[in-house]
Amino acid sequence: MSRPISTIAAEIEKDWGGKVNYAARPYLAAMHSLTTIKSTYGADSAKSVLLYFLSNASSWKGETAKRVKEEIRTLCKGG
Repeated sequence: MSRPISTIAAEIEKDWGGKVNYAARPYLAAMHSLTTIKSTYGADSAKSVLLYFLSNASSWKGETAKRVKEEIRTLCKGG
């Protein structure tokens, strides 16, 4: 079973810190209110929020980033 998206978002905040890319910030903020890949944020599906986050998170680097991005990709494939 996968982790809640809000838990993933908290880990991203902790690791990326105050250097979150301005373009990724709104998607990361939305992720804090999502639980599963079937959740929605306004009119957007969780999957679209996650994919937009990934497309704007290229400056987030390191082992944690690599692992979490792969977790998000896996979550999106299942949803």
